[in-house]
Amino acid sequence: MNIQIFGKPKCFDTKKAERYFKERNIKYQLIDLAQKGMSKGEFNSVKQAVGGYENLIDPDCKDKQLLALIKYLRAEDKEEKILENPKLIKTPVVRNGHKATIGYEPDVWKSWE
Repeated sequence: MNIQIFGKPKCFDTKKAERYFKERNIKYQLIDLAQKGMSKGEFNSVKQAVGGYENLIDPDCKDKQLLALIKYLRAEDKEEKILENPKLIKTPVVRNGHKATIGYEPDVWKSWE
């Protein structure tokens, strides 16, 4: 398994995901989404695994203006705007190769073991 956790430092679900993998002695790589973001390839892989960029967007994001702007952009522009502003992405994004989950999903992670 090659686990990557994309999360934010103050996100409780990200901390729970870290704890889940630590308790099972599964190695993972933690990536600070706010600081480093995702590469275009990682974003496209996660987007495919979760069923589109709409599922990546956090409706409870603090930046309501940016969230409103995303609704009115063209589809190709939406993806660029999300990549530029990783604070819009719901966390944690847990990735295992071509599989990915958004949020705290221990039942899905268990099937990866």
